[in-house]
Amino acid sequence: MSKLSITGVAAAIIVIISAFFPWVTIESKNLVFTGLDTKGSSFGEPAVLNIAFSIACMLFFFRKRPAILANLFCATFLTAWSFRNMLLFSRCEMGECPHREAGLFLSVGGAFLVLICVLFQKVKRPKPGSGQWK
Repeated sequence: MSKLSITGVAAAIIVIISAFFPWVTIESKNLVFTGLDTKGSSFGEPAVLNIAFSIACMLFFFRKRPAILANLFCATFLTAWSFRNMLLFSRCEMGECPHREAGLFLSVGGAFLVLICVLFQKVKRPKPGSGQWK
């Protein structure tokens, strides 16, 4: 594995770990939300999809063409979902703004790093005229 692939796997692990850290604190109601524990709200468990796509990204860090395309889809969806979670959790409602915690930023930052590692991953090009990916 290349250094970029190892960095991508490490970033995916950071996204998984960040699901267990506090994402948002609402001080007036004494609520602390993580990616998997959102009791007292209607957020659901958004980090379950983060974990699933992070595991998929780790499995697809290979150099075969179908795996590269699948990894690109998974990394793009992971980044979009993490950004959506950041927008959803950090919005102000009825004049009350939650305090954003480190877990939320780790999730988004790790997802962006996974996407960057996938985009800049070296791909072996086939020889002209062979028509096959090796």
